Amino acid sequence: MAWTWRFEKSDGTETEPALQPEEFTTQGDAESWIGEFWKELLEGGAHQVTLFEDTTKIYGPMSLQAE
Repeated sequence: MAWTWRFEKSDGTETEPALQPEEFTTQGDAESWIGEFWKELLEGGAHQVTLFEDTTKIYGPMSLQAE
């Protein structure tokens, strides 16, 4: 199983992230990574993310904007 992020603009279209993540082996590793790099991703043009386990959507889109 691989955990991956989909990076999106605010309108939901997919965008290339400023930082290229690896495939993660656990959900916790994927969430820790996004928690560490969300500011850089936001500054690079990604406004929201969606988490997948292989091809199954787990949750999202989740905003990277600080509220």
